[in-house]
Amino acid sequence: MIRFSLAGIVALCVAVVAHADQGNPKLKSIEKLAFGPDGMLLIGDSKGSQVISVDTGDLKAAKWGDTATTGIDGVLAGKLGLTAKDIQILKLTVNPVSGKAYVAVRNLKMKQDVLLTIDGAGKVEEFSLENVKFNRYALTVNDKAVTTITDVVWAGDRILASGKAGDKFASRVFSITPGVKDAAPTCYSAETYHVAHTRWETHAPMATIIPYEENGKRYFVGAYTCTPIVKYAMDDMKPNAQVKGTSIVELGSGNTPRDMFVYEKNGKKSILISTIRFQKTFGPTKYWAARVDYDLLKETKNVDQKALWRIKPSDPGTDIGDRAVIAKDYFGVQFMSKLDDARALVIREEEKGGLSLRVLTLP
Repeated sequence: MIRFSLAGIVALCVAVVAHADQGNPKLKSIEKLAFGPDGMLLIGDSKGSQVISVDTGDLKAAKWGDTATTGIDGVLAGKLGLTAKDIQILKLTVNPVSGKAYVAVRNLKMKQDVLLTIDGAGKVEEFSLENVKFNRYALTVNDKAVTTITDVVWAGDRILASGKAGDKFASRVFSITPGVKDAAPTCYSAETYHVAHTRWETHAPMATIIPYEENGKRYFVGAYTCTPIVKYAMDDMKPNAQVKGTSIVELGSGNTPRDMFVYEKNGKKSILISTIRFQKTFGPTKYWAARVDYDLLKETKNVDQKALWRIKPSDPGTDIGDRAVIAKDYFGVQFMSKLDDARALVIREEEKGGLSLRVLTLP
Protein backbone atom coordinates (compact mmCIF):
# COMPACT_ATOMS: atom_id res chain seq x y z
CA MET A 1 0.00 0.00 0.00
CA ILE A 2 1.22 3.49 -0.89
CA ARG A 3 1.93 5.87 1.98
CA PHE A 4 -1.07 7.77 3.36
CA SER A 5 -1.29 11.11 5.13
CA LEU A 6 -1.40 10.85 8.92
CA ALA A 7 -3.84 13.76 9.27
CA GLY A 8 -6.99 12.84 11.14
CA ILE A 9 -5.78 9.35 12.05
CA VAL A 10 -5.46 8.43 15.71
CA ALA A 11 -4.65 4.85 16.70
CA LEU A 12 -5.02 3.81 20.31
CA CYS A 13 -2.86 0.72 20.89
CA VAL A 14 -3.08 -1.21 24.13
CA ALA A 15 -1.23 -4.15 25.66
CA VAL A 16 -2.78 -5.12 28.97
CA VAL A 17 -0.26 -6.42 31.50
CA ALA A 18 -0.97 -8.27 34.73
CA HIS A 19 0.96 -9.99 37.50
CA ALA A 20 1.83 -13.64 36.92
CA ASP A 21 -1.09 -16.03 37.28
CA GLN A 22 -0.97 -19.74 38.07
CA GLY A 23 -2.99 -22.20 36.05
CA ASN A 24 -3.84 -22.74 32.40
CA PRO A 25 -3.57 -19.64 30.16
CA LYS A 26 -6.21 -21.20 27.86
CA LEU A 27 -4.56 -20.26 24.62
CA LYS A 28 -6.63 -20.18 21.46
CA SER A 29 -3.59 -20.82 19.26
CA ILE A 30 0.17 -21.36 19.55
CA GLU A 31 1.64 -19.87 16.39
CA LYS A 32 4.80 -17.97 17.39
CA LEU A 33 7.44 -19.00 19.93
CA ALA A 34 10.56 -17.38 21.37
CA PHE A 35 12.54 -17.43 24.61
CA GLY A 36 13.34 -14.70 27.08
CA PRO A 37 15.68 -15.09 30.08
CA ASP A 38 15.61 -17.94 32.63
CA GLY A 39 13.44 -20.27 30.61
CA MET A 40 10.69 -17.71 29.92
CA LEU A 41 8.74 -18.95 26.90
CA LEU A 42 6.95 -16.31 24.81
CA ILE A 43 3.90 -17.46 22.87
CA GLY A 44 2.16 -15.49 20.14
CA ASP A 45 -1.54 -16.38 20.11
CA SER A 46 -3.08 -14.77 17.02
CA LYS A 47 -6.55 -16.21 17.54
CA GLY A 48 -6.53 -14.84 21.07
CA SER A 49 -4.88 -11.54 20.01
CA GLN A 50 -2.40 -11.91 22.85
CA VAL A 51 1.15 -12.73 23.87
CA ILE A 52 1.63 -15.11 26.78
CA SER A 53 4.85 -15.52 28.76
CA VAL A 54 5.26 -18.86 30.53
CA ASP A 55 7.76 -19.84 33.23
CA THR A 56 8.86 -23.23 31.90
CA GLY A 57 11.28 -24.03 34.74
CA ASP A 58 13.44 -25.58 32.02
CA LEU A 59 16.92 -24.65 33.26
CA LYS A 60 18.93 -27.88 33.14
CA ALA A 61 21.39 -27.92 30.25
CA ALA A 62 21.30 -30.91 27.92
CA LYS A 63 23.84 -31.42 25.15
CA TRP A 64 22.97 -32.08 21.54
CA GLY A 65 25.05 -34.34 19.38
CA ASP A 66 24.61 -34.59 15.63
CA THR A 67 21.03 -35.66 16.15
CA ALA A 68 19.07 -36.52 13.01
CA THR A 69 15.48 -37.74 13.18
CA THR A 70 13.94 -38.67 9.86
CA GLY A 71 10.18 -38.46 9.59
CA ILE A 72 10.03 -35.93 12.43
CA ASP A 73 6.47 -34.97 11.47
CA GLY A 74 5.42 -38.59 12.00
CA VAL A 75 7.30 -38.74 15.31
CA LEU A 76 5.60 -35.57 16.57
CA ALA A 77 2.21 -36.77 15.36
CA GLY A 78 2.71 -40.15 16.99
CA LYS A 79 3.10 -38.45 20.38
CA LEU A 80 -0.45 -37.18 19.90
CA GLY A 81 -1.80 -40.50 18.63
CA LEU A 82 -1.98 -39.14 15.08
CA THR A 83 -0.30 -39.59 11.71
CA ALA A 84 1.85 -37.03 9.91
CA LYS A 85 -1.02 -35.96 7.65
CA ASP A 86 -3.08 -35.05 10.74
CA ILE A 87 -0.73 -32.32 11.98
CA GLN A 88 0.78 -29.03 10.89
CA ILE A 89 4.09 -27.85 12.35
CA LEU A 90 3.78 -24.16 13.17
CA LYS A 91 7.02 -23.06 14.83
CA LEU A 92 10.32 -24.27 16.31
CA THR A 93 12.42 -22.52 18.95
CA VAL A 94 15.29 -23.59 21.21
CA ASN A 95 15.55 -22.68 24.89
CA PRO A 96 19.06 -21.15 25.07
CA VAL A 97 19.42 -22.16 28.72
CA SER A 98 18.62 -25.87 28.41
CA GLY A 99 19.07 -26.47 24.69
CA LYS A 100 15.67 -28.15 24.58
CA ALA A 101 13.57 -27.52 21.48
CA TYR A 102 9.94 -26.42 21.69
CA VAL A 103 7.65 -27.11 18.73
CA ALA A 104 4.15 -25.73 18.18
CA VAL A 105 1.97 -28.31 16.42
CA ARG A 106 -1.61 -28.03 15.19
CA ASN A 107 -3.87 -31.07 15.55
CA LEU A 108 -5.83 -30.78 12.31
CA LYS A 109 -8.48 -33.24 13.46
CA MET A 110 -9.25 -31.43 16.69
CA LYS A 111 -8.31 -27.96 15.35
CA GLN A 112 -6.22 -27.47 18.45
CA ASP A 113 -2.60 -26.36 18.97
CA VAL A 114 -0.26 -28.17 21.34
CA LEU A 115 3.30 -27.63 22.53
CA LEU A 116 5.85 -30.44 22.25
CA THR A 117 9.49 -30.57 23.35
CA ILE A 118 12.50 -32.41 21.91
CA ASP A 119 15.65 -33.00 23.96
CA GLY A 120 19.21 -33.59 22.77
CA ALA A 121 18.61 -37.32 22.49
CA GLY A 122 15.61 -36.78 20.24
CA LYS A 123 13.03 -37.65 22.91
CA VAL A 124 9.64 -36.01 22.34
CA GLU A 125 7.34 -34.97 25.19
CA GLU A 126 4.22 -32.85 25.47
CA PHE A 127 4.65 -29.63 27.46
CA SER A 128 1.59 -29.26 29.62
CA LEU A 129 0.04 -25.83 30.13
CA GLU A 130 -2.34 -27.07 32.81
CA ASN A 131 -0.57 -25.55 35.82
CA VAL A 132 2.03 -22.96 34.85
CA LYS A 133 2.99 -19.47 35.95
CA PHE A 134 2.13 -17.06 33.16
CA ASN A 135 1.50 -13.46 32.19
CA ARG A 136 -1.07 -12.39 29.63
CA TYR A 137 -0.63 -9.39 27.30
CA ALA A 138 -3.73 -8.64 25.22
CA LEU A 139 -3.06 -6.66 22.05
CA THR A 140 -5.66 -4.28 20.62
CA VAL A 141 -5.83 -1.29 18.29
CA ASN A 142 -8.70 1.16 18.71
CA ASP A 143 -10.32 -1.34 21.08
CA LYS A 144 -10.27 -3.99 18.35
CA ALA A 145 -8.21 -7.14 18.59
CA VAL A 146 -5.06 -7.48 16.51
CA THR A 147 -5.84 -9.89 13.69
CA THR A 148 -2.42 -11.53 13.32
CA ILE A 149 0.75 -11.82 15.40
CA THR A 150 3.61 -12.38 12.99
CA ASP A 151 6.49 -12.70 15.46
CA VAL A 152 7.50 -12.26 19.07
CA VAL A 153 11.00 -11.71 20.47
CA TRP A 154 12.81 -10.83 23.70
CA ALA A 155 14.69 -7.52 23.39
CA GLY A 156 16.86 -7.14 26.49
CA ASP A 157 14.28 -5.80 28.93
CA ARG A 158 11.05 -6.04 27.00
CA ILE A 159 8.93 -8.18 24.72
CA LEU A 160 8.44 -7.04 21.14
CA ALA A 161 5.56 -8.38 19.09
CA SER A 162 4.88 -7.58 15.45
CA GLY A 163 1.44 -7.94 14.01
CA LYS A 164 -1.32 -6.77 11.74
CA ALA A 165 -4.45 -4.79 12.47
CA GLY A 166 -7.51 -4.43 10.30
CA ASP A 167 -6.94 -0.91 8.99
CA LYS A 168 -4.89 0.79 6.30
CA PHE A 169 -2.02 1.43 8.75
CA ALA A 170 -2.00 -2.29 9.34
CA SER A 171 1.62 -2.99 10.29
CA ARG A 172 1.94 -2.71 14.08
CA VAL A 173 4.67 -3.32 16.64
CA PHE A 174 4.02 -3.65 20.38
CA SER A 175 6.63 -3.08 23.09
CA ILE A 176 5.66 -4.77 26.36
CA THR A 177 7.30 -4.40 29.78
CA PRO A 178 7.08 -7.92 31.21
CA GLY A 179 5.42 -8.71 34.50
CA VAL A 180 4.61 -5.13 35.53
CA LYS A 181 1.05 -4.36 36.57
CA ASP A 182 -0.51 -1.44 34.64
CA ALA A 183 2.68 -0.92 32.65
CA ALA A 184 2.62 1.72 29.91
CA PRO A 185 3.29 -0.29 26.73
CA THR A 186 3.85 1.36 23.39
CA CYS A 187 2.49 0.49 20.00
CA TYR A 188 3.15 2.11 16.67
CA SER A 189 2.39 1.82 12.98
CA ALA A 190 5.39 0.94 10.84
CA GLU A 191 6.11 2.64 7.53
CA THR A 192 8.68 0.95 5.31
CA TYR A 193 10.30 1.53 1.96
CA HIS A 194 9.84 -1.74 0.07
CA VAL A 195 12.84 -1.74 -2.20
CA ALA A 196 11.56 -4.24 -4.77
CA HIS A 197 8.23 -2.40 -4.96
CA THR A 198 9.93 1.04 -5.17
CA ARG A 199 7.42 2.64 -2.81
CA TRP A 200 6.67 3.37 0.83
CA GLU A 201 4.15 1.02 2.42
CA THR A 202 2.23 0.83 5.69
CA HIS A 203 0.15 -2.30 5.24
CA ALA A 204 2.53 -5.27 5.06
CA PRO A 205 3.49 -6.61 8.51
CA MET A 206 6.98 -7.72 9.46
CA ALA A 207 7.29 -11.47 9.10
CA THR A 208 10.14 -11.88 11.61
CA ILE A 209 12.08 -9.56 13.95
CA ILE A 210 15.33 -9.41 15.96
CA PRO A 211 16.73 -6.83 18.44
CA TYR A 212 19.81 -4.79 17.50
CA GLU A 213 22.08 -2.29 19.31
CA GLU A 214 24.53 0.21 17.78
CA ASN A 215 26.62 2.84 19.61
CA GLY A 216 24.47 2.52 22.72
CA LYS A 217 21.24 3.07 20.75
CA ARG A 218 18.66 0.33 20.59
CA TYR A 219 16.83 -0.82 17.47
CA PHE A 220 14.95 -3.77 16.21
CA VAL A 221 15.21 -5.21 12.74
CA GLY A 222 12.29 -6.58 10.75
CA ALA A 223 12.17 -8.61 7.56
CA TYR A 224 9.22 -8.31 5.21
CA THR A 225 7.78 -10.21 2.28
CA CYS A 226 9.58 -9.38 -1.02
CA THR A 227 12.20 -9.13 1.03
CA PRO A 228 13.62 -5.95 2.57
CA ILE A 229 15.47 -6.02 5.89
CA VAL A 230 14.54 -2.85 7.78
CA LYS A 231 15.89 -1.15 10.92
CA TYR A 232 13.75 0.82 13.42
CA ALA A 233 14.95 2.90 16.37
CA MET A 234 13.31 1.94 19.67
CA ASP A 235 13.70 5.56 20.81
CA ASP A 236 11.12 6.43 18.13
CA MET A 237 8.56 4.08 19.64
CA LYS A 238 6.24 6.71 21.07
CA PRO A 239 2.65 5.69 21.84
CA ASN A 240 0.48 5.57 18.71
CA ALA A 241 3.15 7.07 16.43
CA GLN A 242 3.77 6.13 12.83
CA VAL A 243 7.49 5.54 12.46
CA LYS A 244 9.59 5.16 9.34
CA GLY A 245 12.10 2.36 9.16
CA THR A 246 15.40 2.39 7.28
CA SER A 247 15.56 -0.28 4.57
CA ILE A 248 19.08 -1.73 4.60
CA VAL A 249 19.17 -4.78 2.33
CA GLU A 250 16.89 -6.22 -0.36
CA LEU A 251 17.09 -10.01 -0.64
CA GLY A 252 14.80 -10.07 -3.68
CA SER A 253 11.11 -10.09 -4.52
CA GLY A 254 8.96 -13.21 -4.43
CA ASN A 255 9.96 -14.41 -0.95
CA THR A 256 8.43 -14.41 2.54
CA PRO A 257 10.79 -14.59 5.56
CA ARG A 258 10.15 -17.28 8.18
CA ASP A 259 12.93 -17.23 10.82
CA MET A 260 15.88 -14.94 11.53
CA PHE A 261 18.64 -14.85 14.15
CA VAL A 262 22.14 -13.45 14.75
CA TYR A 263 25.25 -15.53 15.33
CA GLU A 264 29.00 -15.01 15.52
CA LYS A 265 31.56 -17.18 13.72
CA ASN A 266 35.33 -16.61 13.53
CA GLY A 267 34.88 -13.23 15.20
CA LYS A 268 32.35 -12.03 12.60
CA LYS A 269 28.62 -11.56 13.16
CA SER A 270 26.04 -12.62 10.60
CA ILE A 271 22.28 -12.77 10.25
CA LEU A 272 20.79 -16.05 9.09
CA ILE A 273 17.35 -15.64 7.56
CA SER A 274 15.17 -18.43 6.16
CA THR A 275 12.48 -17.77 3.58
CA ILE A 276 9.86 -19.42 1.42
CA ARG A 277 9.75 -18.65 -2.29
CA PHE A 278 6.27 -18.02 -3.71
CA GLN A 279 7.44 -17.23 -7.23
CA LYS A 280 9.54 -19.42 -9.54
CA THR A 281 12.17 -21.21 -7.49
CA PHE A 282 15.89 -20.87 -8.20
CA GLY A 283 17.02 -23.91 -6.21
CA PRO A 284 15.93 -27.48 -5.46
CA THR A 285 13.07 -26.34 -3.18
CA LYS A 286 10.96 -23.29 -2.42
CA TYR A 287 12.58 -23.09 1.04
CA TRP A 288 15.96 -21.35 1.17
CA ALA A 289 18.10 -19.24 3.51
CA ALA A 290 20.64 -16.43 3.26
CA ARG A 291 23.60 -15.35 5.36
CA VAL A 292 23.71 -11.55 5.64
CA ASP A 293 26.66 -9.51 6.92
CA TYR A 294 25.58 -8.09 10.30
CA ASP A 295 27.63 -4.92 9.75
CA LEU A 296 25.29 -3.94 6.93
CA LEU A 297 22.91 -2.78 9.66
CA LYS A 298 25.31 0.13 10.25
CA GLU A 299 24.71 1.42 6.72
CA THR A 300 23.47 5.02 6.51
CA LYS A 301 24.18 6.00 2.88
CA ASN A 302 22.94 3.09 0.78
CA VAL A 303 19.47 2.82 2.32
CA ASP A 304 15.81 2.98 1.25
CA GLN A 305 15.77 3.89 -2.48
CA LYS A 306 19.54 3.22 -2.61
CA ALA A 307 19.49 0.04 -0.55
CA LEU A 308 21.79 -2.72 -1.75
CA TRP A 309 20.33 -5.87 -3.32
CA ARG A 310 21.46 -9.45 -2.94
CA ILE A 311 21.15 -9.56 -6.73
CA LYS A 312 19.73 -6.52 -8.50
CA PRO A 313 17.99 -7.70 -11.70
CA SER A 314 18.24 -4.39 -13.56
CA ASP A 315 21.84 -3.62 -12.64
CA PRO A 316 23.81 -6.67 -11.46
CA GLY A 317 26.91 -4.55 -11.04
CA THR A 318 25.41 -2.81 -8.00
CA ASP A 319 24.49 -5.92 -6.06
CA ILE A 320 25.85 -6.70 -2.61
CA GLY A 321 28.22 -9.50 -3.53
CA ASP A 322 29.35 -11.88 -0.81
CA ARG A 323 27.84 -9.79 2.00
CA ALA A 324 24.50 -11.52 1.42
CA VAL A 325 24.68 -15.04 0.02
CA ILE A 326 22.57 -18.17 -0.17
CA ALA A 327 23.28 -20.68 2.59
CA LYS A 328 23.30 -23.78 0.40
CA ASP A 329 23.11 -26.30 3.24
CA TYR A 330 19.85 -24.69 4.34
CA PHE A 331 17.85 -25.43 1.21
CA GLY A 332 14.64 -27.15 2.32
CA VAL A 333 14.71 -25.72 5.86
CA GLN A 334 11.14 -24.93 6.90
CA PHE A 335 11.91 -24.01 10.52
CA MET A 336 15.15 -23.14 12.28
CA SER A 337 16.45 -21.86 15.60
CA LYS A 338 19.93 -21.13 16.87
CA LEU A 339 21.20 -24.06 18.93
CA ASP A 340 24.59 -22.71 20.01
CA ASP A 341 27.43 -20.56 18.64
CA ALA A 342 28.24 -23.07 15.92
CA ARG A 343 24.98 -24.84 15.06
CA ALA A 344 21.30 -24.46 14.30
CA LEU A 345 18.47 -26.90 14.88
CA VAL A 346 16.24 -27.21 11.84
CA ILE A 347 13.23 -29.05 10.49
CA ARG A 348 14.08 -29.67 6.86
CA GLU A 349 12.25 -30.96 3.82
CA GLU A 350 14.37 -33.78 2.42
CA GLU A 351 15.08 -34.39 -1.26
CA LYS A 352 13.46 -37.83 -1.12
CA GLY A 353 10.40 -36.45 0.65
CA GLY A 354 9.35 -36.10 4.26
CA LEU A 355 10.66 -33.89 7.05
CA SER A 356 13.70 -34.44 9.24
CA LEU A 357 15.04 -32.85 12.40
CA ARG A 358 18.72 -32.00 11.91
CA VAL A 359 21.60 -30.15 13.50
CA LEU A 360 23.34 -28.01 10.87
CA THR A 361 26.59 -26.09 11.06
CA LEU A 362 26.08 -22.34 10.83
CA PRO A 363 27.34 -20.96 7.49
